[in-house]
Amino acid sequence: MTESLPPTRPRIPGAGLAKGLAVTLRTMTRKTVTEQYPDVQPELPPRTRGVIGLFEENCTVCMLCARECPDWCIYIDSHKETVPAAVEGGRERSRNVLDRFAIDFALCMYCGICIEVCPFDALFWSPEFEYAETDIHELTHERDRLREWMWTVPAPPALDPAAEEPKELAAARKAADKLAAAQAAAAEEPTPGEPTPGESTPGEPTPGEEGPA
Repeated sequence: MTESLPPTRPRIPGAGLAKGLAVTLRTMTRKTVTEQYPDVQPELPPRTRGVIGLFEENCTVCMLCARECPDWCIYIDSHKETVPAAVEGGRERSRNVLDRFAIDFALCMYCGICIEVCPFDALFWSPEFEYAETDIHELTHERDRLREWMWTVPAPPALDPAAEEPKELAAARKAADKLAAAQAAAAEEPTPGEPTPGESTPGEPTPGEEGPA
């Protein structure tokens, strides 16, 4: 036994056209939201993932960002230099010096893993997005261009007044307070040869004692 289908509504000729025209009329009465780019630059959110900026001074060439990159689009070259001893009789040390840091944005998928795994805060997201090229080979940008993008990185948002103080700031403040207390204690200590408060120097009468008549 077959189920009976519900009756279909009779189609009115031109109903679809009238519906489309109604949408057009509603849109015509609204204020336009088209941004006149490039004459007017868009207001991007502070956490926009545009390009990656490099703060070269913080880079220790640990290669962690290049190893963790799923697209293998980060190219790093370095060499070792010998650092002389900081104190006399100390031992010389060797350190890595950055020669090349490049990112191929034709391969990058903007996952942000390199920024998250960097232990020394050398990589940051920049909201810049105007880096299109006519040749795909020119999308590999070297460290000079990455450093220029670093200065376009927005400042981090302010913390919530009720939020817990970051551990880095707490540790730095604790160390600064300890150093200030040590300096204050050293300033209060008398220097050798100076009498302490209430102590008289040799040859001077003590309080309550008369001198020679």
